[in-house]
Amino acid sequence: MSIYLDYNASAPIDKSVLEVMIETYMKSYGNADSRTHIYGNQASAQVERAREQVAALLKIRREEVIFTSGSTESNNMAILGMRNYAIQNNKRHIVTSTIEHKSVLEPIKQLMKEGFDVDFVKPNRSGRIEAKKVLEKVREDTFLVSIMHINNETGTIQPVKEIGDYLKRTDTWFHVDAAQSCGKLVVDLQNLNYDLLSISAHKMYGPQGIGALIRRYRDGKKPPLKAIMYGGGQENGLRPGTLPVALIVGLGHACSLSLKNSTEYCKLYKQNEKDILELLQNSGTRYIINGDLKYASGNTLNISFIDIDSEAFMLLAKNHVGVSNGSACNSSSRYETSYVLKEMGLDQKVIEEAVRISWGRKKLDFSELQKVLIKVKACQET
Repeated sequence: MSIYLDYNASAPIDKSVLEVMIETYMKSYGNADSRTHIYGNQASAQVERAREQVAALLKIRREEVIFTSGSTESNNMAILGMRNYAIQNNKRHIVTSTIEHKSVLEPIKQLMKEGFDVDFVKPNRSGRIEAKKVLEKVREDTFLVSIMHINNETGTIQPVKEIGDYLKRTDTWFHVDAAQSCGKLVVDLQNLNYDLLSISAHKMYGPQGIGALIRRYRDGKKPPLKAIMYGGGQENGLRPGTLPVALIVGLGHACSLSLKNSTEYCKLYKQNEKDILELLQNSGTRYIINGDLKYASGNTLNISFIDIDSEAFMLLAKNHVGVSNGSACNSSSRYETSYVLKEMGLDQKVIEEAVRISWGRKKLDFSELQKVLIKVKACQET
């Protein structure tokens, strides 16, 4: 039976998350903004309970949680929502990295078209951004630094702790894309200094189509966001539209599971990583791991199988494992080589041979992956 190893694209929904969502669909079907009857009040109570669950996972205030459709919307809101503040205060400079998710890079490029100045920091060959290089770029007119926590293609943990600790002492706002780390690096996120943080439920065993932007207080003030969409006053006027109560409940429950079981989940992530690394070492295949395992998230490996390009690997793996060769968001260019690996300075051949394997928090049987590696070895030997 085929095994799914593309959790960075989307994790399967947890059974208990689905159960609470079904119950919500059946029993709390009112509009959470309808205050004139018990059905709306019941839905509103469900939303607020979920808000508290998200806040508990991150150790923040419940009023700092803004529900969105996912981390892509959250990233857009965090960046484009600061546009007016930047213009009014004549602070039109942004610092980010060249390996951010496109939901960060594209809105930043839009601001560049509008006259904003951006410094893009490249990673080293390990796939890691150096905190010093980011902070060296910060200027008097820098209004935002945006750096992801875990890279979605390599699984490399970025130095957001060092960056956040420094920026806390400045008047520059700090945004972290935590789509790949929320629900995994629980303690790290709880102790991280940031102003804006993007999360997505479907990366942490929750439903697709829901996430949150965390907008934290700093010295009694929140980042001065403005709405980028219009049509309603939901979420403190920042995000119009009827709240998807069942999806929000699903996100809240997924957060509760992560908070309650984080130690156990981390062990399972690491055990799966250990098993895959041992399987690779014993497979007889020739491969390169792209990224430094010292900074690995524990649930992702980016591997280049020598003389087997990524398309060939996926054909060999088709009936055995589900993997990818990059971000799932590049749907219009499905087999385009990774810009992340390119920015790391890797050889083009290595990039073309790269595949991403990502897994979850349950102990997995890798016998199907072993079958693929046997095929890969045979192809390498011919």
